[in-house]
Amino acid sequence: MSLPPPEWAPHDAVWIGFPSHAELWEGDLEPARAEVIAFARAVWAGGKGERVILVAADEDAGEAARTLAGGDAEVLVRAFGDVWLRDTGPILLSDGSARDFRFNFWGNKYDLPGDEAIGGLLAASRGLGATACDWVLEGGAIDGDGTGLLVTTEQCLLNPNRNPDLSRADIEARLARDLGIERVLWLGDGLAHDHTDGHVDNLARFVAPGRLAIPVAADADDPNAAVYVDARARAEKFGVEVVAIPSPGRVERDGEVVPASYMNFYIGNAAVVVPVYGAPNDAAAVAAIGALFPDRAAIGIRADHLLTGGGSLHCISQQIPAAA
Repeated sequence: MSLPPPEWAPHDAVWIGFPSHAELWEGDLEPARAEVIAFARAVWAGGKGERVILVAADEDAGEAARTLAGGDAEVLVRAFGDVWLRDTGPILLSDGSARDFRFNFWGNKYDLPGDEAIGGLLAASRGLGATACDWVLEGGAIDGDGTGLLVTTEQCLLNPNRNPDLSRADIEARLARDLGIERVLWLGDGLAHDHTDGHVDNLARFVAPGRLAIPVAADADDPNAAVYVDARARAEKFGVEVVAIPSPGRVERDGEVVPASYMNFYIGNAAVVVPVYGAPNDAAAVAAIGALFPDRAAIGIRADHLLTGGGSLHCISQQIPAAA
């Protein structure tokens, strides 16, 4: 069975969600849009990277996207609830087929009309008839290395607010059936205060076959120190190679800890784009991640305002493999 290609495989294009609903973003709307455009331009890389398709939820937002992006991105208008296309968009396989999983608003937390349908709409925009899969799965909850190996977290995939009737074995069977996955590395919890219930793309990412990047705590005050230690121990016991990446440490907004992570990077054709937050480890993290992809430019993009909406660069993007 065909697999989802690893993110470092060639892309034809990428969908990137464009903040469209002022009532969701309030004072962060325009700064978040600016961060999205900076991300889009880094991926486009002056024509050296893949095509960028900004997805806007309505015509007004689409016009704003065209104005801000200029000729550096295409704009596609399709109704959605919010920008997190990694979770709501389709997952495309190496044979050009698409999978459209059920979406239940991250365990029925944020009911935003349109998010349950955007996956099929995006697949249709590529002329693909997406196969509907009969269980809840968000794209940010999994990461694969292209060999049939996938990493996820128990906190998310075994959470009763997603698929309460499915056991671990049931979920592994569905991953095999729908995505061709042969082996699953189960990590424990995700980052503190992550409203997605521990998406793995904030915690651990494959950077080569059998090679997994995991953060190390910035200092004793890092709110995720124990999570990183546990993830590394599980990964090493499983038998994958672990690469250490700096953590941003404690990042707060309005006195509250937010799930800031450098692991929410996007691997494009020409660049690997890393979210940064004005933390002391920003430059070190960009350099460390860039060293893993020496054939790509490593670019840090501020993502403070996107983070107020609950995610970052990887969360708002979904790559379209060259095969699709």
